[in-house]
Amino acid sequence: MATLTFLGAAQQVTGSCYLVECCGRKLLLECGLRQGEDQRGRDEYQLPAQVQPHAIDAVVLSHAHLDHSGLLPLLVRQGYRNPVYATEATVDLLPIMYRDAASLLRSDYERRNRRRQRAGKEELEPPFDSSDVEHALALLHGIPYGQHRNLLPGIDLRFVDAGHILGSAIVEIWLHGEAQPRKLVFSGDLGNNCAPLMKDPAVLPEADVLLLESTYGDRNHRDLDKTLEEFNGVLEDASRSGGNILIPAFAVGRTQDMIYHLGRLQREGRLPRHRVFIDSPMAIRVSEVYAKHQDLFNHDDPNFRAFMEGGWDNWLPGLTYTVLPEESMALNRITEGAIVVAGSGMCSGGRILHHLKHNLWRNKTQVVITGYQARGGLGRLLVDGATSVRIFGEDIAVKARIHTLGGFSAHAGQDQLVSWATRHQGNRAKLFLVHGEIEAMLALQDRFRNEHRWEAQIPAPGDAISV
Repeated sequence: MATLTFLGAAQQVTGSCYLVECCGRKLLLECGLRQGEDQRGRDEYQLPAQVQPHAIDAVVLSHAHLDHSGLLPLLVRQGYRNPVYATEATVDLLPIMYRDAASLLRSDYERRNRRRQRAGKEELEPPFDSSDVEHALALLHGIPYGQHRNLLPGIDLRFVDAGHILGSAIVEIWLHGEAQPRKLVFSGDLGNNCAPLMKDPAVLPEADVLLLESTYGDRNHRDLDKTLEEFNGVLEDASRSGGNILIPAFAVGRTQDMIYHLGRLQREGRLPRHRVFIDSPMAIRVSEVYAKHQDLFNHDDPNFRAFMEGGWDNWLPGLTYTVLPEESMALNRITEGAIVVAGSGMCSGGRILHHLKHNLWRNKTQVVITGYQARGGLGRLLVDGATSVRIFGEDIAVKARIHTLGGFSAHAGQDQLVSWATRHQGNRAKLFLVHGEIEAMLALQDRFRNEHRWEAQIPAPGDAISV
Protein backbone atom coordinates (compact mmCIF):
# COMPACT_ATOMS: atom_id res chain seq x y z
CA MET A 1 0.00 0.00 0.00
CA ALA A 2 1.23 3.49 -0.87
CA THR A 3 0.86 6.48 1.45
CA LEU A 4 1.02 10.23 0.95
CA THR A 5 1.84 12.63 3.81
CA PHE A 6 1.19 16.36 3.54
CA LEU A 7 4.23 18.08 5.07
CA GLY A 8 4.05 21.58 3.58
CA ALA A 9 1.78 23.91 1.62
CA ALA A 10 -1.13 22.33 3.50
CA GLN A 11 -3.56 25.15 4.39
CA GLN A 12 -0.77 27.55 3.46
CA VAL A 13 0.79 28.79 0.23
CA THR A 14 4.52 28.31 0.59
CA GLY A 15 6.74 25.46 1.78
CA SER A 16 5.49 22.88 -0.71
CA CYS A 17 6.48 19.36 0.49
CA TYR A 18 4.84 15.92 0.30
CA LEU A 19 6.18 12.49 1.24
CA VAL A 20 5.23 9.53 -0.98
CA GLU A 21 5.94 6.02 0.34
CA CYS A 22 5.57 2.91 -1.82
CA CYS A 23 7.24 -0.51 -2.05
CA GLY A 24 9.49 0.28 0.89
CA ARG A 25 10.85 3.44 -0.78
CA LYS A 26 10.41 7.11 0.12
CA LEU A 27 10.07 9.89 -2.44
CA LEU A 28 10.01 13.54 -1.42
CA LEU A 29 7.77 15.51 -3.77
CA GLU A 30 8.94 19.15 -3.46
CA CYS A 31 11.35 20.59 -0.91
CA GLY A 32 10.11 24.15 -0.56
CA LEU A 33 10.93 27.13 1.59
CA ARG A 34 8.28 28.61 3.89
CA GLN A 35 7.84 32.35 3.45
CA GLY A 36 5.90 35.15 5.15
CA GLU A 37 3.33 34.12 7.73
CA ASP A 38 3.63 30.48 6.60
CA GLN A 39 6.73 30.24 8.79
CA ARG A 40 4.34 30.30 11.78
CA GLY A 41 7.03 31.16 14.27
CA ARG A 42 9.68 28.79 12.93
CA ASP A 43 12.89 29.34 11.01
CA GLU A 44 12.16 29.40 7.30
CA TYR A 45 15.24 27.25 6.73
CA GLN A 46 13.99 24.21 8.59
CA LEU A 47 12.95 20.84 7.20
CA PRO A 48 9.65 19.29 8.28
CA ALA A 49 10.22 17.02 11.27
CA GLN A 50 9.08 13.95 9.32
CA VAL A 51 11.83 14.38 6.71
CA GLN A 52 14.89 12.29 7.54
CA PRO A 53 17.42 13.06 4.80
CA HIS A 54 19.24 9.71 4.96
CA ALA A 55 15.92 7.86 4.58
CA ILE A 56 14.78 9.62 1.39
CA ASP A 57 15.42 7.64 -1.82
CA ALA A 58 14.61 10.37 -4.38
CA VAL A 59 13.40 13.97 -4.63
CA VAL A 60 11.12 15.38 -7.33
CA LEU A 61 10.75 19.15 -7.88
CA SER A 62 7.91 20.65 -9.93
CA HIS A 63 9.72 23.92 -10.70
CA ALA A 64 12.48 26.31 -9.65
CA HIS A 65 10.66 28.78 -7.38
CA LEU A 66 12.13 28.59 -3.89
CA ASP A 67 8.83 27.88 -2.16
CA HIS A 68 8.95 24.57 -4.06
CA SER A 69 12.68 23.89 -4.17
CA GLY A 70 14.54 26.16 -1.75
CA LEU A 71 15.33 23.66 1.04
CA LEU A 72 17.18 21.18 -1.15
CA PRO A 73 20.66 22.56 -0.19
CA LEU A 74 19.67 22.17 3.47
CA LEU A 75 18.49 18.60 2.82
CA VAL A 76 21.89 17.88 1.26
CA ARG A 77 23.76 19.57 4.13
CA GLN A 78 21.96 17.20 6.49
CA GLY A 79 23.02 14.11 4.57
CA TYR A 80 20.85 13.58 1.48
CA ARG A 81 22.87 12.06 -1.40
CA ASN A 82 20.33 10.48 -3.79
CA PRO A 83 18.99 11.76 -7.14
CA VAL A 84 16.88 14.88 -7.59
CA TYR A 85 14.58 14.94 -10.61
CA ALA A 86 13.20 18.01 -12.38
CA THR A 87 12.60 19.21 -15.93
CA GLU A 88 15.59 20.18 -18.04
CA ALA A 89 14.79 23.91 -17.87
CA THR A 90 14.41 23.72 -14.09
CA VAL A 91 17.83 22.09 -13.86
CA ASP A 92 19.22 25.06 -15.81
CA LEU A 93 17.52 27.57 -13.50
CA LEU A 94 18.35 26.06 -10.11
CA PRO A 95 22.08 26.91 -10.13
CA ILE A 96 21.13 30.59 -10.44
CA MET A 97 18.49 30.33 -7.71
CA TYR A 98 20.60 28.37 -5.21
CA ARG A 99 23.86 30.30 -5.65
CA ASP A 100 21.99 33.56 -5.19
CA ALA A 101 20.26 32.19 -2.07
CA ALA A 102 23.60 31.09 -0.60
CA SER A 103 25.12 34.51 -1.29
CA LEU A 104 22.20 36.30 0.36
CA LEU A 105 22.37 33.96 3.36
CA ARG A 106 26.08 34.61 3.76
CA SER A 107 25.55 38.39 3.74
CA ASP A 108 22.58 38.14 6.09
CA TYR A 109 24.46 36.01 8.63
CA GLU A 110 27.52 38.26 8.46
CA ARG A 111 25.29 41.18 9.49
CA ARG A 112 23.63 39.11 12.22
CA ASN A 113 26.94 37.94 13.60
CA ARG A 114 28.40 41.45 13.73
CA ARG A 115 25.47 42.43 15.93
CA ARG A 116 25.89 39.27 18.05
CA GLN A 117 29.63 39.92 18.45
CA ARG A 118 28.93 43.42 19.73
CA ALA A 119 26.41 41.94 22.16
CA GLY A 120 28.87 39.26 23.31
CA LYS A 121 26.78 36.44 21.87
CA GLU A 122 27.90 33.30 20.07
CA GLU A 123 27.99 33.52 16.30
CA LEU A 124 25.37 31.70 14.21
CA GLU A 125 26.09 29.43 11.26
CA PRO A 126 24.05 29.80 8.04
CA PRO A 127 21.68 26.87 7.32
CA PHE A 128 23.70 26.07 4.19
CA ASP A 129 26.56 27.52 2.17
CA SER A 130 27.95 27.50 -1.36
CA SER A 131 29.53 24.05 -0.95
CA ASP A 132 26.13 22.58 -0.01
CA VAL A 133 24.66 24.24 -3.09
CA GLU A 134 27.27 22.68 -5.37
CA HIS A 135 26.68 19.25 -3.83
CA ALA A 136 22.94 19.69 -4.36
CA LEU A 137 23.41 20.74 -7.98
CA ALA A 138 25.49 17.61 -8.63
CA LEU A 139 22.45 15.48 -7.75
CA LEU A 140 20.14 17.05 -10.35
CA HIS A 141 18.79 14.97 -13.21
CA GLY A 142 16.85 16.69 -15.98
CA ILE A 143 13.92 14.86 -17.58
CA PRO A 144 12.25 16.18 -20.75
CA TYR A 145 8.52 16.88 -20.76
CA GLY A 146 6.49 13.83 -21.69
CA GLN A 147 9.18 11.24 -20.99
CA HIS A 148 8.08 8.31 -18.82
CA ARG A 149 10.83 7.42 -16.32
CA ASN A 150 11.15 4.73 -13.64
CA LEU A 151 12.59 6.41 -10.53
CA LEU A 152 12.49 3.68 -7.93
CA PRO A 153 11.14 0.13 -7.71
CA GLY A 154 7.35 0.56 -7.97
CA ILE A 155 7.48 4.33 -8.69
CA ASP A 156 7.33 5.88 -12.18
CA LEU A 157 7.29 9.55 -13.16
CA ARG A 158 6.38 11.88 -16.02
CA PHE A 159 6.49 15.68 -16.27
CA VAL A 160 4.12 17.70 -18.47
CA ASP A 161 4.00 21.46 -18.95
CA ALA A 162 2.23 23.43 -16.18
CA GLY A 163 2.54 26.79 -17.99
CA HIS A 164 3.52 28.64 -14.80
CA ILE A 165 7.18 29.57 -15.42
CA LEU A 166 9.89 28.17 -17.64
CA GLY A 167 10.28 24.47 -16.83
CA SER A 168 7.29 24.27 -14.49
CA ALA A 169 5.66 20.85 -14.45
CA ILE A 170 2.52 18.98 -13.62
CA VAL A 171 3.85 15.83 -11.96
CA GLU A 172 2.41 12.40 -12.77
CA ILE A 173 3.49 9.59 -10.45
CA TRP A 174 2.50 5.93 -10.95
CA LEU A 175 2.62 3.77 -7.82
CA HIS A 176 2.85 0.00 -8.35
CA GLY A 177 2.22 -1.53 -4.95
CA GLU A 178 0.68 -4.90 -4.11
CA ALA A 179 -2.77 -3.70 -5.10
CA GLN A 180 -3.88 -2.18 -8.42
CA PRO A 181 -1.43 0.47 -9.71
CA ARG A 182 -2.48 3.97 -8.72
CA LYS A 183 -1.79 7.30 -10.38
CA LEU A 184 -1.06 10.42 -8.33
CA VAL A 185 -1.16 13.78 -10.13
CA PHE A 186 0.24 16.94 -8.56
CA SER A 187 -0.74 20.11 -10.39
CA GLY A 188 2.36 22.00 -9.25
CA ASP A 189 1.67 25.68 -9.78
CA LEU A 190 -0.75 25.92 -12.71
CA GLY A 191 -0.16 28.77 -15.10
CA ASN A 192 -2.53 31.57 -16.01
CA ASN A 193 -3.94 31.01 -19.51
CA CYS A 194 -3.29 34.70 -20.22
CA ALA A 195 0.46 34.48 -19.51
CA PRO A 196 2.32 36.00 -22.47
CA LEU A 197 5.32 33.68 -22.73
CA MET A 198 4.22 30.28 -21.46
CA LYS A 199 1.98 27.70 -23.08
CA ASP A 200 -1.34 26.80 -21.43
CA PRO A 201 -1.17 24.01 -18.83
CA ALA A 202 -1.35 20.54 -20.34
CA VAL A 203 -4.61 18.65 -19.88
CA LEU A 204 -4.42 15.22 -18.25
CA PRO A 205 -7.33 12.82 -18.78
CA GLU A 206 -7.07 10.69 -15.64
CA ALA A 207 -5.90 10.43 -12.05
CA ASP A 208 -6.69 8.37 -8.98
CA VAL A 209 -5.48 11.06 -6.57
CA LEU A 210 -5.21 14.72 -7.57
CA LEU A 211 -3.38 17.40 -5.59
CA LEU A 212 -4.57 20.79 -6.83
CA GLU A 213 -2.97 24.12 -6.00
CA SER A 214 -5.42 26.77 -4.79
CA THR A 215 -3.42 29.99 -4.51
CA TYR A 216 -6.26 31.90 -6.18
CA GLY A 217 -9.02 29.45 -5.34
CA ASP A 218 -11.33 32.26 -4.22
CA ARG A 219 -11.13 34.61 -7.21
CA ASN A 220 -10.42 35.10 -10.87
CA HIS A 221 -7.86 37.38 -12.40
CA ARG A 222 -8.79 40.45 -14.32
CA ASP A 223 -8.70 40.13 -18.10
CA LEU A 224 -5.15 40.73 -19.38
CA ASP A 225 -6.14 43.47 -21.83
CA LYS A 226 -7.94 45.34 -19.04
CA THR A 227 -4.94 44.81 -16.78
CA LEU A 228 -2.67 46.31 -19.44
CA GLU A 229 -5.04 49.29 -19.68
CA GLU A 230 -4.82 49.77 -15.92
CA PHE A 231 -1.04 49.38 -16.04
CA ASN A 232 -0.85 51.95 -18.80
CA GLY A 233 -2.93 54.29 -16.63
CA VAL A 234 -0.39 53.91 -13.83
CA LEU A 235 2.41 54.75 -16.27
CA GLU A 236 0.57 57.85 -17.52
CA ASP A 237 -0.20 58.98 -13.97
CA ALA A 238 3.47 58.63 -13.03
CA SER A 239 4.43 60.57 -16.15
CA ARG A 240 2.13 63.44 -15.14
CA SER A 241 3.11 63.47 -11.47
CA GLY A 242 6.80 62.95 -12.15
CA GLY A 243 7.34 60.08 -9.73
CA ASN A 244 9.11 56.76 -10.05
CA ILE A 245 7.43 53.39 -10.60
CA LEU A 246 8.63 50.42 -8.54
CA ILE A 247 7.72 46.90 -9.65
CA PRO A 248 8.68 44.10 -7.25
CA ALA A 249 9.10 41.05 -9.48
CA PHE A 250 10.21 37.46 -9.19
CA ALA A 251 13.48 36.93 -11.04
CA VAL A 252 12.07 33.80 -12.66
CA GLY A 253 9.02 34.48 -14.79
CA ARG A 254 7.61 37.81 -13.71
CA THR A 255 10.60 39.95 -14.70
CA GLN A 256 10.60 38.42 -18.19
CA ASP A 257 6.84 38.98 -18.46
CA MET A 258 7.25 42.63 -17.47
CA ILE A 259 9.90 43.18 -20.16
CA TYR A 260 7.44 41.71 -22.65
CA HIS A 261 4.50 43.84 -21.47
CA LEU A 262 6.50 47.08 -21.34
CA GLY A 263 7.86 46.44 -24.83
CA ARG A 264 4.38 45.72 -26.14
CA LEU A 265 3.05 48.98 -24.69
CA GLN A 266 5.95 50.89 -26.19
CA ARG A 267 5.38 49.37 -29.63
CA GLU A 268 1.71 50.35 -29.39
CA GLY A 269 2.71 53.92 -28.53
CA ARG A 270 1.28 53.66 -25.02
CA LEU A 271 4.45 53.78 -22.93
CA PRO A 272 5.18 57.28 -21.67
CA ARG A 273 8.80 58.33 -21.71
CA HIS A 274 10.41 56.48 -18.83
CA ARG A 275 13.77 54.88 -18.30
CA VAL A 276 13.34 51.17 -17.57
CA PHE A 277 15.83 49.46 -15.26
CA ILE A 278 16.05 45.74 -14.53
CA ASP A 279 17.80 45.86 -11.17
CA SER A 280 18.35 42.16 -10.58
CA PRO A 281 21.53 40.33 -11.56
CA MET A 282 19.70 37.05 -10.99
CA ALA A 283 16.86 38.03 -13.34
CA ILE A 284 19.41 38.91 -16.00
CA ARG A 285 20.97 35.44 -15.76
CA VAL A 286 17.50 33.86 -15.74
CA SER A 287 16.63 35.71 -18.94
CA GLU A 288 19.61 34.02 -20.59
CA VAL A 289 18.17 30.63 -19.62
CA TYR A 290 14.79 31.68 -21.00
CA ALA A 291 16.44 32.53 -24.32
CA LYS A 292 18.03 29.06 -24.37
CA HIS A 293 14.66 27.32 -24.12
CA GLN A 294 12.65 29.19 -26.75
CA ASP A 295 11.07 25.91 -27.87
CA LEU A 296 9.02 25.85 -24.64
CA PHE A 297 7.32 29.20 -25.30
CA ASN A 298 3.95 30.03 -26.80
CA HIS A 299 4.79 30.71 -30.45
CA ASP A 300 1.17 31.26 -31.55
CA ASP A 301 1.08 34.91 -30.48
CA PRO A 302 2.39 37.16 -33.31
CA ASN A 303 3.63 39.72 -30.76
CA PHE A 304 5.61 36.99 -29.08
CA ARG A 305 7.22 35.90 -32.35
CA ALA A 306 8.42 39.47 -32.90
CA PHE A 307 9.63 39.56 -29.32
CA MET A 308 11.80 36.47 -29.72
CA GLU A 309 13.11 37.37 -33.17
CA GLY A 310 14.34 40.76 -32.01
CA GLY A 311 15.67 39.67 -28.65
CA TRP A 312 15.08 41.16 -25.21
CA ASP A 313 17.03 44.37 -25.80
CA ASN A 314 15.58 45.24 -29.21
CA TRP A 315 12.06 44.55 -27.97
CA LEU A 316 12.34 47.31 -25.37
CA PRO A 317 14.83 49.96 -26.58
CA GLY A 318 16.46 51.85 -23.76
CA LEU A 319 16.20 48.96 -21.33
CA THR A 320 19.06 49.18 -18.81
CA TYR A 321 20.41 46.31 -16.73
CA THR A 322 22.00 47.31 -13.43
CA VAL A 323 24.36 44.57 -12.30
CA LEU A 324 26.82 46.18 -9.91
CA PRO A 325 25.74 47.27 -6.41
CA GLU A 326 26.97 50.79 -7.19
CA GLU A 327 24.66 50.93 -10.23
CA SER A 328 21.72 49.84 -8.10
CA MET A 329 22.47 52.43 -5.42
CA ALA A 330 22.68 55.13 -8.07
CA LEU A 331 19.02 54.48 -8.94
CA ASN A 332 18.03 55.79 -5.53
CA ARG A 333 19.26 59.21 -6.55
CA ILE A 334 16.66 59.31 -9.34
CA THR A 335 13.50 60.96 -8.06
CA GLU A 336 11.33 60.80 -11.17
CA GLY A 337 10.90 59.16 -14.56
CA ALA A 338 12.28 55.71 -13.69
CA ILE A 339 10.60 52.32 -13.88
CA VAL A 340 12.57 49.97 -11.62
CA VAL A 341 11.87 46.23 -11.81
CA ALA A 342 13.65 44.45 -8.96
CA GLY A 343 13.41 41.42 -6.71
CA SER A 344 12.26 39.96 -4.57
CA GLY A 345 8.73 39.58 -5.84
CA MET A 346 7.27 39.39 -2.32
CA CYS A 347 9.46 42.29 -1.07
CA SER A 348 11.03 39.86 1.38
CA GLY A 349 14.60 40.76 0.45
CA GLY A 350 16.79 41.85 -2.42
CA ARG A 351 17.30 45.24 -4.03
CA ILE A 352 13.62 46.18 -4.07
CA LEU A 353 13.86 46.84 -0.32
CA HIS A 354 16.37 49.64 -0.88
CA HIS A 355 14.18 51.21 -3.57
CA LEU A 356 11.10 51.00 -1.35
CA LYS A 357 13.04 52.61 1.51
CA HIS A 358 14.01 55.55 -0.73
CA ASN A 359 10.66 55.95 -2.48
CA LEU A 360 7.70 54.77 -0.38
CA TRP A 361 7.56 58.02 1.57
CA ARG A 362 7.21 60.08 -1.64
CA ASN A 363 3.59 60.70 -2.60
CA LYS A 364 4.48 60.75 -6.30
CA THR A 365 5.81 57.19 -6.24
CA GLN A 366 3.76 54.35 -7.76
CA VAL A 367 4.28 50.75 -6.59
CA VAL A 368 2.87 48.07 -8.87
CA ILE A 369 2.28 44.68 -7.24
CA THR A 370 2.09 42.02 -9.95
CA GLY A 371 2.10 38.73 -8.04
CA TYR A 372 0.98 36.86 -4.95
CA GLN A 373 2.08 38.31 -1.60
CA ALA A 374 2.35 35.90 1.34
CA ARG A 375 0.69 36.91 4.58
CA GLY A 376 3.03 38.53 7.06
CA GLY A 377 5.41 39.80 4.39
CA LEU A 378 6.19 43.38 3.47
CA GLY A 379 4.45 43.08 0.09
CA ARG A 380 1.26 41.90 1.78
CA LEU A 381 1.40 44.78 4.25
CA LEU A 382 1.55 47.23 1.35
CA VAL A 383 -1.33 45.51 -0.45
CA ASP A 384 -3.41 45.58 2.76
CA GLY A 385 -2.96 49.33 3.12
CA ALA A 386 -0.25 49.76 5.77
CA THR A 387 0.52 53.44 6.40
CA SER A 388 3.99 52.69 7.78
CA VAL A 389 6.38 49.78 7.33
CA ARG A 390 9.75 48.86 8.79
CA ILE A 391 12.65 48.39 6.37
CA PHE A 392 16.22 47.75 7.54
CA GLY A 393 15.24 48.74 11.07
CA GLU A 394 13.79 52.08 10.01
CA ASP A 395 10.12 53.12 10.02
CA ILE A 396 9.10 54.30 6.56
CA ALA A 397 5.85 56.18 5.91
CA VAL A 398 3.81 54.78 3.03
CA LYS A 399 2.66 57.74 0.95
CA ALA A 400 3.17 56.07 -2.41
CA ARG A 401 0.20 54.77 -4.37
CA ILE A 402 0.01 50.96 -4.25
CA HIS A 403 -1.54 49.19 -7.24
CA THR A 404 -2.36 45.47 -7.30
CA LEU A 405 -2.64 44.13 -10.85
CA GLY A 406 -3.77 40.52 -10.55
CA GLY A 407 -4.04 39.99 -14.29
CA PHE A 408 -0.26 39.63 -14.45
CA SER A 409 -0.31 36.64 -12.11
CA ALA A 410 1.44 33.48 -13.26
CA HIS A 411 -1.09 31.38 -11.30
CA ALA A 412 -4.41 30.11 -12.60
CA GLY A 413 -7.53 31.83 -11.25
CA GLN A 414 -10.52 30.01 -9.80
CA ASP A 415 -12.30 29.36 -13.13
CA GLN A 416 -9.09 28.05 -14.67
CA LEU A 417 -8.42 25.76 -11.69
CA VAL A 418 -11.92 24.30 -11.87
CA SER A 419 -11.80 23.90 -15.64
CA TRP A 420 -8.45 22.13 -15.52
CA ALA A 421 -9.35 19.83 -12.62
CA THR A 422 -12.76 18.77 -13.92
CA ARG A 423 -11.04 17.14 -16.87
CA HIS A 424 -10.11 14.47 -14.29
CA GLN A 425 -13.60 13.79 -12.99
CA GLY A 426 -14.34 10.90 -15.38
CA ASN A 427 -12.99 8.54 -12.73
CA ARG A 428 -13.75 10.88 -9.82
CA ALA A 429 -10.24 11.19 -8.53
CA LYS A 430 -9.74 11.80 -4.84
CA LEU A 431 -9.25 15.55 -4.83
CA PHE A 432 -7.05 17.37 -2.29
CA LEU A 433 -6.55 21.13 -2.21
CA VAL A 434 -3.04 22.33 -1.38
CA HIS A 435 -0.90 25.45 -1.73
CA GLY A 436 -3.49 28.01 -0.66
CA GLU A 437 -4.71 30.06 2.25
CA ILE A 438 -7.63 28.43 4.02
CA GLU A 439 -10.15 31.04 2.81
CA ALA A 440 -9.20 30.36 -0.81
CA MET A 441 -9.39 26.61 -0.25
CA LEU A 442 -12.84 26.79 1.30
CA ALA A 443 -14.15 28.88 -1.58
CA LEU A 444 -12.75 26.43 -4.13
CA GLN A 445 -14.09 23.49 -2.13
CA ASP A 446 -17.59 24.99 -2.24
CA ARG A 447 -17.30 25.51 -5.99
CA PHE A 448 -16.44 21.86 -6.62
CA ARG A 449 -19.14 20.66 -4.24
CA ASN A 450 -21.97 22.87 -5.50
CA GLU A 451 -21.27 22.86 -9.23
CA HIS A 452 -19.69 19.46 -9.77
CA ARG A 453 -20.75 17.37 -6.76
CA TRP A 454 -17.10 16.60 -6.24
CA GLU A 455 -15.88 16.63 -2.64
CA ALA A 456 -12.50 18.26 -2.35
CA GLN A 457 -10.62 17.56 0.87
CA ILE A 458 -8.41 20.09 2.65
CA PRO A 459 -5.59 18.27 4.43
CA ALA A 460 -3.84 19.72 7.47
CA PRO A 461 -0.05 19.63 7.92
CA GLY A 462 0.98 16.09 8.87
CA ASP A 463 -2.14 14.37 7.52
CA ALA A 464 -1.44 11.06 5.77
CA ILE A 465 -3.66 9.17 3.33
CA SER A 466 -3.58 5.84 1.51
CA VAL A 467 -3.16 6.23 -2.22
